[in-house]
Amino acid sequence: MFDGPTLANIYLGKITEWDDPAIKKLNPNAKLPHQAISTVHRSDASGTTFNFTDYLSKVSPEWKSAVGEGTTVSWPNGVGGKGNPGVAAVVQQSDGSIGYVEYAYVIQNHLTYVDMINRAGMRVTPTMDAFQAAVANADFSKVQDFYLILTDQPGEKSWPITAATYILLRKDNPADQNHAVLKFLDWALRDGQAEAKKLDYVPLPDSVITQIEAHWSKELGDAWKMASAR
Repeated sequence: MFDGPTLANIYLGKITEWDDPAIKKLNPNAKLPHQAISTVHRSDASGTTFNFTDYLSKVSPEWKSAVGEGTTVSWPNGVGGKGNPGVAAVVQQSDGSIGYVEYAYVIQNHLTYVDMINRAGMRVTPTMDAFQAAVANADFSKVQDFYLILTDQPGEKSWPITAATYILLRKDNPADQNHAVLKFLDWALRDGQAEAKKLDYVPLPDSVITQIEAHWSKELGDAWKMASAR
């Protein structure tokens, strides 16, 4: 188990052994080896890296000032791997290593993962419920078009390193054209959730879907009225 500052210090190269006191404090009952930690990161530009480094920037002032966040960053140390498969392969081949990949890849490839201490100070496991909690606890009222980075959200059950995928739709398209797109999106949000789960992606909670549809109604008018007619 890690908390944010400890994870940041591992990737900063300040914590270099698995039996470091900071890790021992978080895992008092674990038998931790006196072994070097090897960090693994994405060598290619990726949203996964952006989300990971954005989280580290929120929980570690030193990480924010020294490295920051982005789809690519200047890593203080470690080894790169291309894509989720590359990172996972390096971790699996390197004793004592740690890396980051998306949840679906972890589940589908039966990879080992760690619990995290979230913003509320609670221990959480990366599960669909924990990702949904992060989205449900996010405050979308102060952002435009629901664009909110979902790292380090409040809530006792929230997974701290959560990301959303966004779909962009032109408001100036004719209503009949946007109608077809919105009809598909309405199906995806309401009836297609089971398909997302089959792919190990996380359906949005009902409370957020209701907010999204209210936003569509306000911003897209007739196109949404046609799409939502059942």
